[in-house]
Amino acid sequence: RLRLRLLAGKKGLGNIIFDADLEKSDPIIAGPLNYIHPSPVQIIGPKEKKYLTGLNTEDQKAALQRLFAAEPAAIILSNRLKSLKTLDTLSDKHCVPLLASSLKDAQVLDNLQYYAARFFARKTNLHGVFLEVLGMGVLLTGHSAVGKSELALELIIRGHRLIADDVTEFRRIAPDIVSGSCPPLLREFLEVRGLGILNIPAMFGDSATKRSKYLHLIVHLRRMKLQEIADMERLRGAGRYRNVLGVDIPEITVPVAPGRNLAILVETAVRNHILKLKGYDAAELFIERQQQAIEENST
Repeated sequence: RLRLRLLAGKKGLGNIIFDADLEKSDPIIAGPLNYIHPSPVQIIGPKEKKYLTGLNTEDQKAALQRLFAAEPAAIILSNRLKSLKTLDTLSDKHCVPLLASSLKDAQVLDNLQYYAARFFARKTNLHGVFLEVLGMGVLLTGHSAVGKSELALELIIRGHRLIADDVTEFRRIAPDIVSGSCPPLLREFLEVRGLGILNIPAMFGDSATKRSKYLHLIVHLRRMKLQEIADMERLRGAGRYRNVLGVDIPEITVPVAPGRNLAILVETAVRNHILKLKGYDAAELFIERQQQAIEENST
């Protein structure tokens, strides 16, 4: 993605950039050439290159020696910039990979900071099946044997995509964004009772799975008796919020009972959630119409 090619310092390709023992409160991984607060990855863009080439030979060598004295994990030349002979020599000497990228320095920095944020993000594992339904990340939860995998299989057949079965790894990659992905061991597999382990891409094609997705909605499946279903809130449904890594995620409880088409209910729940994100709430509109009708009849 960074379109990198190696210029010098091949022996340092094993250098560690992301370290789990690093102070997580300030995980600044990459930045422009900085002698005061050096980053593990030092980026040399047009401004930094102009500064270095403007120095005389001795001052340039001293400046670069200060750079390597900070022991960077790697140095990246952006914007298709050509390297300096002294920079190549010092990279080989100190075993620091010198890499070149055709991307602009801002793009290189954005990509590196994005991966750093994911690496240092708060994490948790949640039990359930995570899917992409109508472009939204939907986590199906519920007690064991309630029918999560069977429902997921039906949704996949209807054109939606599997992300993770059984366990999903969630990370908070921004103050209000939680991203979910599948552990490598379980990736692409779905367990359905009676059928065993299914390879979803082998059965339905590569488009039937997806590596990761932001979590938008939780659908909780719960077995209910007919009387319990009848006693549920009629206007707004059984909706609430569930806190996941400090982010409130909407959660809807869908009753599981004979004769209910859960796939259609989940799709409808997602469509309704999309409408709410756009500012449309059917329950609020119905209440307003009802109130208006009462006022008109009372006059």
